[in-house]
Amino acid sequence: MNVTSLAYRTDLMLLTLQGSHVEERDDYLVVRSPANPTFHWGNFLLLAAPPAPCTATARIDTFRREFPDAAHVALGVDGTTGAAGDPTDLAAAGLSVERSTVLTASTLHAPPRPNTTASFRIAETDDDWAQAVALTEATNPGYDPAAYREFATHRLAGFRDLQARGHGAWFGAFEDGRLRAGLGLFTDGQGLARYQTVTTHPAHRNQGLASTLVRTAAQHAQTHWSTKTLVIVADPTYLAINLYRALGFTDTETQVQLQADPV
Repeated sequence: MNVTSLAYRTDLMLLTLQGSHVEERDDYLVVRSPANPTFHWGNFLLLAAPPAPCTATARIDTFRREFPDAAHVALGVDGTTGAAGDPTDLAAAGLSVERSTVLTASTLHAPPRPNTTASFRIAETDDDWAQAVALTEATNPGYDPAAYREFATHRLAGFRDLQARGHGAWFGAFEDGRLRAGLGLFTDGQGLARYQTVTTHPAHRNQGLASTLVRTAAQHAQTHWSTKTLVIVADPTYLAINLYRALGFTDTETQVQLQADPV
């Protein structure tokens, strides 16, 4: 299966670098992440095309055959235009549609309001990484705390391993030794670098931390990893997308994810 979506190509790039397995079927890929089994978008099917009319339930059945122990249903749809399938059929099957905007840039310019007081650097110590886990917890309320902590711990451990193997880094904005904002930027060394988990602590937003950190990471990638294309995926309805556009990112395509509520 030839994946056309830049978002899914970079998703698969990072997942396989972290040890995920990709199995090809006739018209879909099975993506498995044994190290983080509760990560929905590490354990999903990537469909070659949107579900044909009256086939959404069959696609869910296929997912459950491939992942019999999963509590979730996650179906990616390859493509660039945002096509997801027949809305009535998807709704009847209990599938919600999430569309994300994929943005790219070759270089970034200075943010309109750069932060000049924080220290911007790559995570180094066990405490830095523990703070990264705590930051993701603080910016994702509403989940079961123990379950989310387990997920976040596995996710950050995967990022730390990528960093140790030279496939990118986790960058933080620190004030008085405390992590206020963080993000990952990772690559396979072939010219593409994908941002992951751009987060700012709720108590420290609107201070230019995230925009300065995004550009700092980009400069590092271009200097040290010979990155030619920066890729970031954003919620089109959330204000962060305007921050990325202000830095020089441009809308490139739309990523489609289909999900059902956990059982």
